[in-house]
Amino acid sequence: MKHPGKLLLEIFGVLIGLLWLFPFYLMVTNSFKTPKGIFASILSLPGKYFTTDNYVNSYKALNFLSSFMHSLIITVVSVVLLIFCSSLAAYALQRNKSKLSGIILLIFISTMLIPFQAVMIPLIAIFGQAHLLNMYSLMFMYLGFNGSLSIFLYQGTLGSIPYSLDESAELEGATKWQIFRRIIFPMLTPMTMTVGTLNVISIWNDYLLPSLVLPQRQYTIPLEMYMFFGQFTKQWHLAMAGLTLSVFPVIIFYFFAQKYIIKGVTEGAVK
Repeated sequence: MKHPGKLLLEIFGVLIGLLWLFPFYLMVTNSFKTPKGIFASILSLPGKYFTTDNYVNSYKALNFLSSFMHSLIITVVSVVLLIFCSSLAAYALQRNKSKLSGIILLIFISTMLIPFQAVMIPLIAIFGQAHLLNMYSLMFMYLGFNGSLSIFLYQGTLGSIPYSLDESAELEGATKWQIFRRIIFPMLTPMTMTVGTLNVISIWNDYLLPSLVLPQRQYTIPLEMYMFFGQFTKQWHLAMAGLTLSVFPVIIFYFFAQKYIIKGVTEGAVK
């Protein structure tokens, strides 16, 4: 017989889970409805209003293959750059015990408090004057905006890795790069998966920054989605189908990486 407190906690957890899944239920069920079916009842199952035409029409309207590839390239390259640069920066800051390293780390942490909107206009103006508003500059911007949190997480995990490993490798003649690549970075795998997952979700779903930087020929899926919401009409049936198509790659990635996430966050919280 379970303790009443534990039973109530489990019930509460199930209710919270259902609450979080409710928007996903609305998105999927309404993606299979005709416009008439959506206006008849948002909460009900498709029933007699069931159709798969929404996915076909949404795929064409979104220019899905092109926008998907743009989103994929931007996300993958940005995340790889973030993992590589952030892990190296965190390793250098954590292993160097000087006051300057502490000040630099504090500056990185402080930049997380600066809202993007505060630097949005001057940033776009500078890159626009240099004719650098494209997907390549967008990747560079993500490195700057998302790098601080990634460095902070890596630095916390590195604090739990003993420095004696570095010293032993140095005695064997290994360079700093070899120590990092062959010993330290493999030990950071849980945190790497956590950093990767957080940044994949953030970059894949981002709308504001790409809308300011990307030309129309390089639009990502969130930017193409905007066409479903016009001034006088809103094509909810196509929007729900497009959203379903766009979120599944992230969900699949998350399921593969989830076993590392809790472990990585816990290690990053303990210094």
